[in-house]
Amino acid sequence: MKKVTELVSELARPVVEKHGCELWDTEYVKEAGSWFLRVYIDHPGGVSIGMCEAVSRELDALLDELDPIEGSYTFEVSSAGAERPLRRPGDFAKFMGSLVAVKLYQAKNGKKEFVGKLSGYEEGAVLLDTAEEKLRFEKKEIALVHLQIEF
Repeated sequence: MKKVTELVSELARPVVEKHGCELWDTEYVKEAGSWFLRVYIDHPGGVSIGMCEAVSRELDALLDELDPIEGSYTFEVSSAGAERPLRRPGDFAKFMGSLVAVKLYQAKNGKKEFVGKLSGYEEGAVLLDTAEEKLRFEKKEIALVHLQIEF
């Protein structure tokens, strides 16, 4: 049986693409006792509120019709965001050379967060070039990798 996120992604992708956007991610999470279904979209020129509304209206109707999720949940469509998390190999490939923050489960060299240029991705390991050194973080060490905004 497919996970909720896989089912919703399959339903969402054609709707999102019809509106000129890319499906970035789908999450189904419980927060403060309530379930949330979130669809994150991306667009080369940025995501507008109108894009989110259009995708939300169409996808909400489709989800109501097909009813793939038992129980109640709050449905949201939003931009992947400027500091979006990188999760899949394709995410890392797309943003190679970009400034990222790597957050670790446990401190390494006295720090739990490192910022630098993404210089590689090898079977889950993240390679990072900082001003001081080149670093490698294994998949099991990494809590989160996300884009970092340069000012």
